[in-house]
Amino acid sequence: MKRSKDLIISQILLVCAKGANKTKIVYQANLNFRTVDPYLKLLMESGLINAKREPNLIYQTTEKGEELLGSLKAIQREIY
Repeated sequence: MKRSKDLIISQILLVCAKGANKTKIVYQANLNFRTVDPYLKLLMESGLINAKREPNLIYQTTEKGEELLGSLKAIQREIY
């Protein structure tokens, strides 16, 4: 069964909650390096994650992203 975009986004937000590099996101959200980039771009443009250099690029879920993650989890509980 193919995953929906909202499920993928919620998995990325969850992985980034404690800070994650791209490799960690790819493996924990079960994506590949080609498909993760558009999602990261979308989430950054929407203000749901931030990117920091410490010394490597680390993605962190923002407060707005955490709110969305809570809402997505509630919806997924109702659907699945």
